[in-house]
Amino acid sequence: MKNITVEKKNQIGIVTVNRPKELNSMNSETRKELATAFEKLDKDEEVHVSILTGAPGKAFIAGADIKEFSKMKIKDRKTMKEDWRVTDVIANSAKPVIAMINGFCLGGGLEIAMACDLRIASKNSKLGQPEINIGIIPGAGGTQRLTKLVGEGRSIELILTGNMISAEKAESWGLVNLVTEEEELEDLTMKMAKQIADKSPFAVERAKKSVKLASNNSMVEGLRIEQELFVECFNSNDGKEGIKAFIEKRKPEFQGN
Repeated sequence: MKNITVEKKNQIGIVTVNRPKELNSMNSETRKELATAFEKLDKDEEVHVSILTGAPGKAFIAGADIKEFSKMKIKDRKTMKEDWRVTDVIANSAKPVIAMINGFCLGGGLEIAMACDLRIASKNSKLGQPEINIGIIPGAGGTQRLTKLVGEGRSIELILTGNMISAEKAESWGLVNLVTEEEELEDLTMKMAKQIADKSPFAVERAKKSVKLASNNSMVEGLRIEQELFVECFNSNDGKEGIKAFIEKRKPEFQGN
């Protein structure tokens, strides 16, 4: 692929946006490559967790490629949805995806980060939805996912002012899970990814699915589905192995079924 790299390490897939001269900004080609990469990783049985990051430099993903905007024709919602399907691909991935944020995480970059399940940022990172500054609004989930994560008041503040916030403030708002020194970012992210990868893939998939349902369904429907998924896990081979290993005081050997 031209704009991204993909590698696998210890059951972890690592996807890197490799456009440092353009601050890893998203053009249509890069969005398509990212969507394809995450679709393949989701089907790869060797991969239990994925990480998304930007090539070393100033940015994780500094947003959409604004120069491309002047040449684009976005006719309707369907066109927009297809062009930015990468956010749905990541959000709907059965496997957890961690955004390793290293620098500017703005506009479409923040929308992609919010589509991930976890966000870990270096202290030098800046986050924001500056679309209002050029007369548009977030259109790839920014108004919806941001509000789910930080609440209506803070979401409106960030979107209507177009301001950037520090990684520390983003953490205090609940937009970022962890903040660390720049030189420790990769180690901390890999540590968390490995911690999740070591768990039962069967249970992790259903845990993620159940939590996501809480944001998109009523409490009654969410509880119903949660209970169904619990029963699946409880009766799975991994569930039986986990319980047995706990009783026998040993590390479980999960098989993913």
